[in-house]
Amino acid sequence: MFVVPEHLLCSRPEVGTRILSWSRLPSWTLPDYLAAYRPHGVMGIGTVTNLCTEGTGFSSIFPGIHPHLMTLNVFFQVPFIRDYIMLGGLVSADKESAAHILSREGGSNLLSIVVGDIQESLDARPGAYKLVLWNHKGFIMLALMHGAALVPIFSFGENDMFDQIENFLGSWLHWFQEQILKIVGASILHFSGRGVLQFLSYSLLPAHQHCGYETLNKLLKLPEPIEVQKIPHPSKEEVDRLYQRYMKELENLFEAHKLKYNVPRDQHLEFC
Repeated sequence: MFVVPEHLLCSRPEVGTRILSWSRLPSWTLPDYLAAYRPHGVMGIGTVTNLCTEGTGFSSIFPGIHPHLMTLNVFFQVPFIRDYIMLGGLVSADKESAAHILSREGGSNLLSIVVGDIQESLDARPGAYKLVLWNHKGFIMLALMHGAALVPIFSFGENDMFDQIENFLGSWLHWFQEQILKIVGASILHFSGRGVLQFLSYSLLPAHQHCGYETLNKLLKLPEPIEVQKIPHPSKEEVDRLYQRYMKELENLFEAHKLKYNVPRDQHLEFC
């Protein structure tokens, strides 16, 4: 009895999940948004908490918007875990999911993509603000192809939740992590969080941090998000032009809010 419905619903991760829509009823029709979330961090706890739960009051801050977050397809292969994350609005990270969500009739959808992926996780540690941006332009293509307004998001405190063993460029550990990444598309992170008890310093629990997220405009408040004209087949020049504007707006966003989150005045984003 279980196999039949599971088989019939096997494509749900590609068509927008089974999100509990009753908890986020729309109050009016809004355009679609594509949010580029940074940084990735070790586990991406900030993006899940802010966009997939009501822990920070998403529906009250952004009424009428239906958020979805892309994640690795492998999570949808695990029974029960698959169904649990789908209830939170997570979708599989592929073009089919993006196309379905951003072309729904009525709009009011927010598709969030953690742009830096696992490559950025290798540099996630307290006080680090290194972002992997170059050659990550797939989200720009999606925004142009569907005419979705582009919203830069920066999560202050994400990298402060866990510490990692030093893996500087040129070290054997960094080399090993890079090789694993090339082979399987994921890597092994040697990280630790706060201890469960005072005498136990190693744990997978995140450190006590306020993970504040800032967007270009909180989506619904001035100034407006980056408006994107729909171009079904964008050229390289059009992609590069929007990409450069995104980078500039992300940098402005960081500089405008960093002091609020105790980031040193002389600290700036590092693009690599």
